[in-house]
Amino acid sequence: MKVGLLRAVGVATAVYGAAVAAVPDLLARPSGLADAEGRTGRATRISLRPLAWRDAVSGLAMAVAPDGPALRTAAYVRIAADFGDAVLLGATLPGRDRRVAAVAVSVGWGALSVAGLLAGRRREVMRPRAAEPLRG
Repeated sequence: MKVGLLRAVGVATAVYGAAVAAVPDLLARPSGLADAEGRTGRATRISLRPLAWRDAVSGLAMAVAPDGPALRTAAYVRIAADFGDAVLLGATLPGRDRRVAAVAVSVGWGALSVAGLLAGRRREVMRPRAAEPLRG
């Protein structure tokens, strides 16, 4: 597990989530959820804020969770959220280009967390262990 990478993804996600919670237009406009004048409707702002807080809190969990099972669990939650976003936004956003972009961004962030979890595993698997004495 590459703790530094997971923590960096967590911090970036937490900051972005908090920013979108404060200013939902940061997500609404590039997602095509704003009107022709670039304004985001009240209902859209209300709907995006819980999503943003989910990202802020799950990112914060990755940033501060102790190394080991807690950090691994926080990363799994983040991965599920990112891949879930890819599926849902990829199926529902207006415009093919926006759907493709949303899938790419969501899968990209999820892949960073997957890479952070998998990094170092090969070394752990390949490292020879010291022989233990036979007990009879």
